Amino acid sequence: MTTPNADLPAAAGAETPQPPCRNCGTPLLGPHCYACGQPVKGLVRPLGNLFGDLMDSVFNIDTRIVRTLGPLFAKPGKLTTEYFAGRQVRYVTPVRLFFFLCILAFFVGRFAIDGDSGVNVNLTNDEGIGAATTEAQVVARRDEALARLAAQYAKVPDGPGKAGAEAGFKAGETAIRAEAERRLAALREAGKAGKPVPAPEEESMNFNGKPWDAKTNPLHLPGAPGFVDGWFNDKVGRAKHNIARIKADPSQYTQAFIGAIPTALFVLVPLFALMLKLSYVFKRRLYMEHVVVALHSHAFLSLDLLLVFGCMLLQRLVPDDGLLDSLLGWCIGLLVAWAPAYLLLMQKRVYAQGWPMTLLKYWVLGTVYMVLLSLAIVAAAAASLVWM
Repeated sequence: MTTPNADLPAAAGAETPQPPCRNCGTPLLGPHCYACGQPVKGLVRPLGNLFGDLMDSVFNIDTRIVRTLGPLFAKPGKLTTEYFAGRQVRYVTPVRLFFFLCILAFFVGRFAIDGDSGVNVNLTNDEGIGAATTEAQVVARRDEALARLAAQYAKVPDGPGKAGAEAGFKAGETAIRAEAERRLAALREAGKAGKPVPAPEEESMNFNGKPWDAKTNPLHLPGAPGFVDGWFNDKVGRAKHNIARIKADPSQYTQAFIGAIPTALFVLVPLFALMLKLSYVFKRRLYMEHVVVALHSHAFLSLDLLLVFGCMLLQRLVPDDGLLDSLLGWCIGLLVAWAPAYLLLMQKRVYAQGWPMTLLKYWVLGTVYMVLLSLAIVAAAAASLVWM
C-alpha cells in the first residue's frame, strides 16, 4: 500500500525560516524589522550594492517627477484631487515637490537676472559722490549711480515680488540723493566762504537728527535691554555698509534679494492654508488638506517662474529684436498670464463650488495674499540689506 504524498519532498509546504533581526532578535518579515525598525541592509556592504540602490532611488524619483510635472503645469487641481483620492505614491509628495521647484526656480533666477550692468560706480575712493570736487561732478556721479540702480531694478521680473525688490532699491536711491545733496551743500558753503574743497565725507545714517554711530549716537529701543540694543546696532551697521555696496554694485542686492524670496514663500504656505481653511470652513476639510492645496499652488507658481527664468536665459542667447527673441517674449507673457488663470481653475476644481462663490473667494484670497506676499518680500528685502 502506497503512503499518500510519500514521494513529495519533506520540506514541501514548509516555510523557510527567516533570520532574526541583528539588533533585537525578532524574526524578520521584510526589509525592516517590525519591532525596532532597523533595516536589513545597512551601509556595511559592497559598494556596488549601495550604488545600485542609489540609482534605483534616483530613477524612481525621476519617474515620479515626469508623471508629476505635466499635471502640475497643465491640469489645474489634478494633483490635489488625486492626492485626496488616495492615489499618492505615483506622484512626488507635495512638500518635496514645492521645496525642489522653489529652490530650483530661484537658483536659475540668479543667472536669469543679469547682475552685470557694465558700469562701475566706486563709492569708496576718489570716484565717489562724496569725493566730488565740483557741483557738476556731484550731479554726474549721482545720475550715473541712479541709472545703475534703475537698470538693475528693470531686470527684476514683473509681479508682486517686484514691490519687495523696490524697497531695497528705494533705500539705495534715497541714500544716493541724500549723499549728493549733502555734498552739493558742502561745496556751495565752501565756495561762498572762500574755503578749499571740503574733504570727502563718509557714509552716514541719521537717527534723532544726527549721524548714526555705534558709540556716540547708537540706536536705542525704549525699555530694551542692552544686548538687544547691541544686536540692532550691529544690524544697522551692516545695513549702512550694505547700502553703500548697493550703490557701488546693485547686482549684489539683486542676488541677495532673490535668495531671500524662497524663505518668504515657505512662511506663506501655512498662512495661505489658514486662509483657505477660513474661506471654506463649511466644507469641513481638515487643515492639512488645505496645506496640500497651498503646497501644490506654490509648487505650480515655482514651476511657472522657473519657465519664465528659462525663457529669460534663452533670450540672452539669441539676437535682440529677432524672431526668437519675440517668441520668447510672448512665451514669458503667456506664462505670466497662465498663473492667475491656473489658480482660479484649481480652486474651482478642488473645492467644487459654483462660479459666483469661487470668483468671490478667489478675489478676496488673492487680494489678501498679495498684501501678505508684498509684506513678506519687503521683509525679505530688508533682511537682504542686513545679511547680504
